[in-house]
Amino acid sequence: MAASDETALAQRLQALERRLLALEDAEAIRNLKAQYAAHCDNQYAPDAIAALFTEDALWESPGLGRFEGRQAIREFFQRASQIFTFAIHYSLNGQIYVDGDTARAQWYLFMPCTVKIGDQAMWRAGIDHETYVRSDGVWKFRHKRSEPLMNVSFAEGWARDRFAGAR
Repeated sequence: MAASDETALAQRLQALERRLLALEDAEAIRNLKAQYAAHCDNQYAPDAIAALFTEDALWESPGLGRFEGRQAIREFFQRASQIFTFAIHYSLNGQIYVDGDTARAQWYLFMPCTVKIGDQAMWRAGIDHETYVRSDGVWKFRHKRSEPLMNVSFAEGWARDRFAGAR
């Protein structure tokens, strides 16, 4: 095999390795997102959720708050089951973009839930904007920002108003 053929083969193998790593990274981020949802749906397990975030992470959602740092995120989730007594987090249509040891993604959230105040069944939907970092070979959330699209009672639905009490 000629030297130029060997160089071309080596370049193709390197490109293939980069593509494979990007796919593995995207799958690891999907699994991270699924773990987050599972912990939320398990009575908002605060320690398990907090462990998915970097020490300096930021979690924010209009109406629920802005929490800076892993400890503040843990403290919020210690109270979350007092806000939502039941929830199922569906993360849909994930768009993941990996760039080395950092990544960003956008997900649609659909969340049937029960809000403790009034013991009311609700439909919630939004867009999650997230950034991630690989730390010691493990992907973690660095920033999670929710953009609400809908928050309505199950009984009334979203035909009249997309946000409860918007009238």
